[in-house]
Amino acid sequence: MTDTIVAIATAAGRGGVAIVRLSGNPVPIAEKMFIPQGKTAVAQFESHKMYTGKIDCGAFSDFGLCVLFRAPKSFTGEDVAEFHCHGGVQIARGIVQRAISLGARLAERGEYTKRAFLNGKLSLASAEGMVDMINGESEAEVRAGFALYGETLTRKVKVMQDDLTNLLAGIDCDIDYPEEDLEFASEDAVRERLVSIKGKLDALLKGYGVGKKIKQGVTVVIAGRPNAGKSSLLNVLLGYDRAIVSSVPGTTRDSVEGTVEIEGVRFNLIDTAGLRESDDEIEQIGVKRAERLVKSADVLLYLFEEWTKEDESFVGGLTVPCVLVRTKADKGTNGKSDLAISSASGEGIDRLKTLLYEKGVGETNDGAFLVEERHYAALRKAKESLREAIANVGVVPSDVIAVDLRDAWDALGEITGETASETVINEIFAKFCVGK
Repeated sequence: MTDTIVAIATAAGRGGVAIVRLSGNPVPIAEKMFIPQGKTAVAQFESHKMYTGKIDCGAFSDFGLCVLFRAPKSFTGEDVAEFHCHGGVQIARGIVQRAISLGARLAERGEYTKRAFLNGKLSLASAEGMVDMINGESEAEVRAGFALYGETLTRKVKVMQDDLTNLLAGIDCDIDYPEEDLEFASEDAVRERLVSIKGKLDALLKGYGVGKKIKQGVTVVIAGRPNAGKSSLLNVLLGYDRAIVSSVPGTTRDSVEGTVEIEGVRFNLIDTAGLRESDDEIEQIGVKRAERLVKSADVLLYLFEEWTKEDESFVGGLTVPCVLVRTKADKGTNGKSDLAISSASGEGIDRLKTLLYEKGVGETNDGAFLVEERHYAALRKAKESLREAIANVGVVPSDVIAVDLRDAWDALGEITGETASETVINEIFAKFCVGK
């Protein structure tokens, strides 16, 4: 890329410092805009050295910093220059306008990171990890995004691609030189290697359930009969009064929602209307909605004071992971439960959070979760091609098996970006802000 792009790299608004970034061929522009302190003319820029001096914005000037990163040792893989100025809104805009007047153009959304990808500085999966970190709303989302950004998934995918490449090379050798009778590996050995690659795929695919919950949050529905203490528990878990608490049955008629982090994972809590028969039309609607929400929950917190046949009937027909919570433990009530709590005293609340995490998230691994549906679909496609190849070993000619192996390699390449379509690439980088 020969054109030079410019954009404000820091958040909009007033602040202590703002950064304006140029990439492409920024040196001629920087030399016209920046005079180092104590100099009457610009000196030669040394890479990775910060200079203090005057930034000429045309209509005004600012005293700040300038640094040059020479290719390929820069984020984009191109020459990059940055102006670090005071954080006033107009100052940064003035620098951008001055750079544009000197030949730069305004960067598009995500163009800096896209250039880094196109110049081989990071994989497509790594770029997606960066977006996940920026947009992360919980510690777990940021951790998963960092693992993706750090090429954890890409490295695992590359290993499988290398295995497939070696198999394909052997098959091609047999096809190209049949008279040599090379036979690079026996059928059993080929099948064993394919099964090994498929096992690595299965291990990654297994992490999608956890990854999806980390990215979207765990949906927890709080249900039970009227006056079971649902709204009180919601308020305690959130740490503030979100739901109205009353001794009048049927106070909660619609769902009330809130979010809390447990072990860094976002849990989306939904308090629902008390489950009972009612002649009140509005309450009936609330009860039906509660029943629908229960069926779609990741975890159900079912609250009760005294266990009844109605509770048994409702919970017994569910397939949703459930935690049975006996409330108002400080009043000494009895009944079937996984634990007893008291929203008034706080008894059992920490244990409840532990159970929620165990039910909603389960075991964690090294952080290489699949958090992107796109990655999951690509791995599923690769697995299907491998399954076909394994079934065909010893049944069809090796060149037919090679077709499935290449399909699997291409599917994996969609994750790293090697075989991703231009449409997919553009969609990913459109998620970024201008300046990143």
